[in-house]
Amino acid sequence: MTRVAFLTDPAYLRHDTGPWHPESPERLRAVEAAVAPLSSRLLPLSPIRAARPLLEAVHTPTHIDRVETHCLAAEPIDADTVCSEGSWEAALKAAGAGVVAVDALVANLADRLFCAVRPPGHHATPEAAMGFCLFNNIAIAVRYAQSRGYARVAIVDFDVHHGNGTQEIFYEDGNVLYLSSHQSPAYPGSGSPQERGAGAGLGTTFNFPFPPGSGDEALVPLYETKVPAILRDFAPDLLLVSAGYDLHAADPLAQLEVTTGGVRRIVRAILGSLEIPAIFMLEGGYDTHALGECVAATLEEMLW
Repeated sequence: MTRVAFLTDPAYLRHDTGPWHPESPERLRAVEAAVAPLSSRLLPLSPIRAARPLLEAVHTPTHIDRVETHCLAAEPIDADTVCSEGSWEAALKAAGAGVVAVDALVANLADRLFCAVRPPGHHATPEAAMGFCLFNNIAIAVRYAQSRGYARVAIVDFDVHHGNGTQEIFYEDGNVLYLSSHQSPAYPGSGSPQERGAGAGLGTTFNFPFPPGSGDEALVPLYETKVPAILRDFAPDLLLVSAGYDLHAADPLAQLEVTTGGVRRIVRAILGSLEIPAIFMLEGGYDTHALGECVAATLEEMLW
């Protein structure tokens, strides 16, 4: 049986975005409830607080200071990206989750890991927080993985919104592949197929935009045919997944219309592409029932 770890922390619930914000603590409560029946088959892990050098591997000092200032003052960074007094601890532990996951792989404690974190991260750029994201959690995990000996890393991002921050961070890195499927037009407006990387990273960025209403019929074949071929050609040592479940048909913030069964098939196809360690990092997903259902389906596939 595949050894799977599940990583979360109560600090993530203390990232208080207010009563009307879609990226709410209720998301994580729904995930925890949905995962509970699987808990006996999962290795529980807790994150660390990411130390400053880990953050600075991805973000500028000015950005880190600004996030801390806004969190401690409980002031929003912008209309979407809200901070509370508990947000600084949550952000540091979200950034540290991937570090613990990588260490668990190196120590041979698990084969696959799911990090149920808040706030999400894939929109955060080196210099800016945006789109509910404070630090780029998955990028920090990648940079740490590189420091622990994983020479080539692939990131697959199936969130309904393009991971502009992750793409920017690795756009010129030929040892990191970034592949995204996303709705277009939609926030943040990036993710054209013509965005293919630059310099040493030319040809390691892959974007697959889909119009609203595309559904399982369009998304699932992409993951069952093209994505495995791209991943095998790149031949990574480690796979990371930005697991955003706002592609689901029930999600209130987008209209990609993928079913829970479609999400399951996407996850199965990703995991079946390569026999290498994998880390899933929670990104979006704003219908709490669909989110819990999809995370449970993901973990069931990871345990297979």
